Amino acid sequence: MRERRRLRMGILALVSLVLLGAVPLYFGLRTLSRDPVFDTLDQLDVPSWAATKTVDNVSGSRWCLQDCRLRERTVESEKAWKETAQVYEQALAGDGWRRWKVDRCPEQGDVKGSYTCWRRDELTLDLWVRDPTCVPPPVDGQSAPSPAPTPAAGKCTGSLVSVKVRNAIDDERTGPQPSTDPSLTGEDPYPSLTDDPLGELTPSPS
Repeated sequence: MRERRRLRMGILALVSLVLLGAVPLYFGLRTLSRDPVFDTLDQLDVPSWAATKTVDNVSGSRWCLQDCRLRERTVESEKAWKETAQVYEQALAGDGWRRWKVDRCPEQGDVKGSYTCWRRDELTLDLWVRDPTCVPPPVDGQSAPSPAPTPAAGKCTGSLVSVKVRNAIDDERTGPQPSTDPSLTGEDPYPSLTDDPLGELTPSPS
């Protein structure tokens, strides 16, 4: 009887230890797999119509091993891009993000809609709000279909929101900026030094 009781107590103790260790392990693994930046974006105070469908993508390492992490979020909104951009900008400002006026925002040329850049702590954020893409992509190598006629135009409404969050240390725009957009020249066209205070070098006597 005593041996059975000891065996039963041992089994209960082992099960308790497994359960007590499994729960923290589960939440720990969940925390490591879930980027906290997305949790911050989830907490933005935007109305439900401004975030009807969300798709997240990540690349790189959170600890900047080889490549720093790039977080990208695409959100569908039910209302037009102007109203959507306004609520997102208000939500970012209310969450501690500050507007970042920097060259190459956007990094490409002229874009449609609203494109703004933000900074908070060690992160930078690009917010692009524009009209949705109404024409579906080509299928099986066929050409893209023409836009739907006017009666069906109501199905293509709302706006599309793109959010890109990077580590500030990995964002080239936080460092010294070239005088010309490198995308236009293929090089970093920093101006060459002129007006050398030492003047021309004096040739050494032979």
